[in-house]
Amino acid sequence: MSLSNWGRAVPLALALVPVLSFGLSPMGARADEASCDPYKDYKCLDTYLGEDFGTRFLNYYKLEWGQAAAPSDPSAPPSRRDYWPATPQSTPPMPFTEWPYGGTTSLGVNRPNSVDSPFMAAISNTSLGQWMQDNNIQFYGWLNVGGNVSSNTVRPGGNAPIAYAYTPNTVQLDQLVAYLERTPDTVQTDHIDWGFRVSAIYGENYRYTTSYGLASYQLLKDNKVNGYDFPMLYAEMFVPQVAEGLMLRVGRYISVPDIEAQLAPNNYMYTHSMMYTFDNYTNEGIQATLAVTPNLLLQAGFNVGTESTFWHVGEKVPNPFPNPLYPGRNFLKDPGAKPSFTACIRYTWNNGDDTVYPCMDGINNGSWGYNNLQWYGFTYYHKFNDKWHLSFETYDIHQTGVPNLNNPIVQTAVANGGTPFSPQYTPFNAPNLANCHNPNALTCRAEAYGAVAYINYQASPLDNISFRPEFYDDAQGQRTGTKARYLNFGLGWQHWLSPQIELRPEIDWDRSIDAKAFNGNSNAGIAPDKNYTVLVAADAIVHF
Repeated sequence: MSLSNWGRAVPLALALVPVLSFGLSPMGARADEASCDPYKDYKCLDTYLGEDFGTRFLNYYKLEWGQAAAPSDPSAPPSRRDYWPATPQSTPPMPFTEWPYGGTTSLGVNRPNSVDSPFMAAISNTSLGQWMQDNNIQFYGWLNVGGNVSSNTVRPGGNAPIAYAYTPNTVQLDQLVAYLERTPDTVQTDHIDWGFRVSAIYGENYRYTTSYGLASYQLLKDNKVNGYDFPMLYAEMFVPQVAEGLMLRVGRYISVPDIEAQLAPNNYMYTHSMMYTFDNYTNEGIQATLAVTPNLLLQAGFNVGTESTFWHVGEKVPNPFPNPLYPGRNFLKDPGAKPSFTACIRYTWNNGDDTVYPCMDGINNGSWGYNNLQWYGFTYYHKFNDKWHLSFETYDIHQTGVPNLNNPIVQTAVANGGTPFSPQYTPFNAPNLANCHNPNALTCRAEAYGAVAYINYQASPLDNISFRPEFYDDAQGQRTGTKARYLNFGLGWQHWLSPQIELRPEIDWDRSIDAKAFNGNSNAGIAPDKNYTVLVAADAIVHF
């Protein structure tokens, strides 16, 4: 289906969900089925949903339409330990309930089979659905479609370095995501439990999660608009007998820091901050999270860098053009794929209203690699009251030994295949070079730092308004492609029609202070010609 067809089909589908669901259920319904309200009597949920898959699926959307939560099962076990810090938020209207921290299933507050999924409700009366429930396995996901109207005109890519809406004046399939998972029970304290997640994503957003070596040909060789990826492929083991609980995660997982996330439902707004756009996204390795006390969590992990794969560690490829930068006949395919470590501390106080989370992620010698970022920073969350809360993040990231784009020796080496990311190896979306201060230097340290905040007002149980101010300094232009300082101000509204359907309109103003950074396309050789962007954007998320 073309992007233009997506633009017509998705709003129509959204409009038909309540119409179809209200139309299917009453036809031929028994009197007890028509009068059943699972919000008042949970035991009649199965009667309300009906018999066949299609009817049950649509009736579940009907059931939750206009509600701020799923119907509550009074026989369900407690969802958190009694002495744990209070859960600060709710979904809807927020993208999370616990203040975010990565690399683990949340400790002390997670029960299996806790995802509110129309698909799982639809198959719960089948043998497959019962087997999955008995084994605490769930399948669910969402469809995310969005569009924007922009002051930029270059297509594709003219909105960059703005992400997740990088092509101006278009409607796009952002992400179609599916999860198959089992989450460990971290509330109980009497037995070791285990879990796993297999995730798949398809759409424009694959270009931000791509790990070099894992189906990366789509982005780095073909520059496809839509592609697929597997951002999370991991297993977990929870050991409650160690302090207040120890979680071990191994595989590919989302990197530990950040307010924002790759997956649409985990974000306040449709677009992302500049800081997140050029941030660490995923790691491959092992991550340990220890709850020393209910308020203090420690994390440590070993991985192979950022957006890198195990099989690239130590792998070499021929060097067709030895040069002063890479003099050997071979060089590492990805110099950033190497043993690295992660460490974080999370401390919560004021009964869960405040949390600080300093981290360092993907730490090694920082040599120029696909996305070998050395991340140092922290997030802080504060709940003022039931209406207002603040999410804040600041970081400093860098790489070392980044080739100098101002040096003619480097320019010749890159053009003739003499670096691991020359066009001969990476035709599209290769890591940027650095705009080094000294034109005679072959390489330099490339650094970026910034700060972003989300100031949030919960207008109703189904509505949240977010204001996002941000400052970002790409000191050598290695992250965005332009040596500049950036300002961003965004205002977004998250409106939930139900716990399954969310709409997120917003307006943004971006400014590059030192140079023109917008309305270009580096892959097509089009230089940016604007130093600002005004963007009106919106998306819809439909869970299944």
